Amino acid sequence: MNVDKAQKRIEKRVKRGFHGYPMISIRYFGPTAELATKVEVAFIEQEAAEPMVENFSSTGDIRKDETVQTTIIKIIDRVDAKTVTLDEKITLQLK
Repeated sequence: MNVDKAQKRIEKRVKRGFHGYPMISIRYFGPTAELATKVEVAFIEQEAAEPMVENFSSTGDIRKDETVQTTIIKIIDRVDAKTVTLDEKITLQLK
């Protein structure tokens, strides 16, 4: 799956809003507000449950990494997430 198609599928799920659990939360991190080099994908099975977190990192912009974006889609599909949230801002990582 190409990057654009994967991003569109993620965006479509995000736009649906809250539909209950299980839920996937996606947050990007990077050294600047324009460059994301890490993504955190959190899976929350039910309300008040401890999230299970998976991190991926890249030397370039991870939002343009086809493998990572396709993997996020596969995680969403595998857990049958009813809700997907995406933090649009890149959280700055201080070294």
